[in-house]
Amino acid sequence: MQPEGADVQVRPGVEGDLKALTELYNHYVSETAITFDTRIFTPEERRPWLLSHPEDGPHRLMVATGDGSQRILGYATSSAFRPKPAYATSVETTVYVAPGAGRRGIGTLLYRALFAALADEDVHRAYAGVAQPNEASARLHERFGFRPVGTYREVGRKFGRYWDVAWYEKQL
Repeated sequence: MQPEGADVQVRPGVEGDLKALTELYNHYVSETAITFDTRIFTPEERRPWLLSHPEDGPHRLMVATGDGSQRILGYATSSAFRPKPAYATSVETTVYVAPGAGRRGIGTLLYRALFAALADEDVHRAYAGVAQPNEASARLHERFGFRPVGTYREVGRKFGRYWDVAWYEKQL
């Protein structure tokens, strides 16, 4: 395992990242139950998602690049928790790390940058849904002060089976 953050930079996501971000996400769509999307996306289909995460405000996109290149090693987002106005001060957060880039502290670097960016925003709570089992994600969220608040049992069906989602909450 390399030292945390070795040769890794974290910055806001930009339009030029769309293709690489889509490819990274599509890996999780087609190979894992981490996301409950069930079909891969084109970059054009993902463009509204990217544009919903500007460089300021409560909905952010942070990307990690490195390995001596601009290769995207992962990303973290804060997005709307629910669409109704009373939920505006709550966000849902998530982290995706590129295949082969795990166990290098990239998720930690991404969340550190994301929560620093949110520090001056009008955000009261962060929530994260973690498809089970996922020990690494549970540890990451707990390291950042998230606490378990409940589990939705068999809430999603993918790859011919049902999956639980554990929900975590963090006060900001």
